[in-house]
Amino acid sequence: QVQLVESGGGLVQPGGSLRLSCAVSGSLFSLSHMGWFRQAPGKQRDRLASISSGGNSNYIDSVKGRFTISRDNAKNTVYLQMNSLKPDDTAVYYCNRLPVFTTTGNNPYWGQGTQVTVSS
Repeated sequence: QVQLVESGGGLVQPGGSLRLSCAVSGSLFSLSHMGWFRQAPGKQRDRLASISSGGNSNYIDSVKGRFTISRDNAKNTVYLQMNSLKPDDTAVYYCNRLPVFTTTGNNPYWGQGTQVTVSS
């Protein structure tokens, strides 16, 4: 059974940094494309970064140059280093496989996420 556990969020001032972690169990992690997503209040959940099994990464324009996605296959963990944080980055952050994991009945499975709040 797949399990996603996100951690590392918190309250940070504008311009600050955070490093998010996502531990993945119950899957062939090293073979999986992985992504980080975020959902702000009242908005849909969007993917902001992805990393292939080979380590190639992609980002949406709004985080390019500020965020870095990485992975440690030995630890079954994917990371998101976030620098120069802005208030608009405030959201709950989630990781998932690409395509996302599904449960019985083909329903998407998500972890609990980790809250990031950027405020002075």
